[in-house]
Amino acid sequence: MEIRKGSVSDILLMVLEKSIDGYVRLEDFAYHHYRYHYGIPELKKAALSKAVARLRKRGLIETDKTDMGKLILKLTDAGRTVYLLSNDNVDNWDGKWRIVIFDIPEQKRLIRDLFRRNLKKWGFKHLQKSVWISKKNVTEKLFSYIKDLGVEKWVWVFESDKYGPSNIH
Repeated sequence: MEIRKGSVSDILLMVLEKSIDGYVRLEDFAYHHYRYHYGIPELKKAALSKAVARLRKRGLIETDKTDMGKLILKLTDAGRTVYLLSNDNVDNWDGKWRIVIFDIPEQKRLIRDLFRRNLKKWGFKHLQKSVWISKKNVTEKLFSYIKDLGVEKWVWVFESDKYGPSNIH
């Protein structure tokens, strides 16, 4: 469920994810896109309409109308997750290790498998059973993703500037 970087869909998901409440009035965004994020190119109305239809069909956004008949866009949890996962571009190591330990119950196997796949996608390495480690600074994204999945009580995330024996670095 990849979103092409820089596409109208990517821009729309970014604006919705960055908005305070996950809502944007379509007409306002279409005509005043520069108010939402610096550097957004001018968007053609047809391209924006197609992106809204595609994102809605995929369940990444929902639409509603105001009392005045204006279209409102709302980011879904699935949309937030897709945006966060597709925008992992942190490559510079800040000297801290991110360690994830989880014990998600068997009854939630599908969620556990999804979580594990996305840890791999984010560059985490399997250290031992249910323990993963990474140099990438994705802690805030990870916390948001854990909350979206509803697995907070089974997942622990640590940051440390020390890891293993001193000669391992």
